[in-house]
Order: sequence, then C-alpha cells, then structure tokens
Amino acid sequence: MHQTIISAAGAEAANPLVPNVWEMGVVLVGFAVLFYIVVKFVVPMFEKTFAERAEAIEGGIAKAEKAQAEASAALEEYKQQLTDARAEANRIREEARGEGAQILADLKEKAAAESARITAQAHAAIQSERQAAVVALRTEVGTLATTLAGRIVGEALDNDERSARVVDRFLADLENQNAGAAK
Repeated sequence: MHQTIISAAGAEAANPLVPNVWEMGVVLVGFAVLFYIVVKFVVPMFEKTFAERAEAIEGGIAKAEKAQAEASAALEEYKQQLTDARAEANRIREEARGEGAQILADLKEKAAAESARITAQAHAAIQSERQAAVVALRTEVGTLATTLAGRIVGEALDNDERSARVVDRFLADLENQNAGAAK
C-alpha cells in the first residue's frame, strides 16, 4: 500500500491540468531561441528571395514595357517609311509621266520637223525637175518651132540668134495664152 500512496501522492503532483513551470520555461526558452533564429536568419532569406523575385518580375515588366515601346516606335517608323516610300513612288511615277509626255512631245516635234524637211526636199526636187523639164521642153519646142517656121517661111533658119529670138517669142506667146486661159 505504500506504493499506492506514493502513486497517489505523485498523482497529486502530476495534475495534467496544471502545467509544469520548468517545462513551460524550457519551452518558452526554446521558442525564444527558435524565434530568434527564424527572425535573424530565415526571415531575411525569405525577404531577400521575395525582393529578388519582385525585382525580377518588375524588371521583366519593365523590359516588356520597354520592348513594347520599342516595338511601337519601330512600327511607327515603319509606317512613316512606308508612307514616305509611297509618296516617293508617286513622285517618281509622276516625274516619269511628265518625262514620257515630254519625250513624246519631242518625238512628235522631231517627226513634224523631219516631215517638213522631207516635204521641203520633195518640193525642191519637184521644182528642180520642173525647171529641168521646162528647159528640156524649151529646147525641144525651140527646135520644133524653128523647123516649123523654116518650113512655113520657106527658108532655113540656121542663124542661132534669130532662131533663139523666134523661140523665145513663141514661148512667150504660149505663156500669155496659158495665163489668159487660167484667169
């Protein structure tokens, strides 16, 4: 029974509802040490990691915004260059049209000048052939007129000076008759 009394006496001392002061002190000291270690070492590491991640995210966002701004600027520059290129193409096209019209006008002018030159040459050739024909006809008509006059008169008109006068008078009479008929 002695054992039962000790057990009962120890049971009074080990009441589960009343905490042991030494155990509470050890737990509080352990908690304080653990809290100190967590606050001193673990939390700064978490804070550092969090700051690095936040910086990386913010840097990524900043890079993305910068890239977006550069892309927008490049797009605007491309659009401007495209607009400038279209304007330049239109200007070149208009210059080419103007030059084409000028070349066409020059070619027409050259063709007209060439046509006028050819026409003038043709008129000159016709005039010279006409003069040659008149001279040839005068000679032949003169010979025929002299022969005819010699037969009518009954004597030969061998004198060249006299025959030239007769021929010139005969041709003048013919020209007067043609001029009178044309009026």
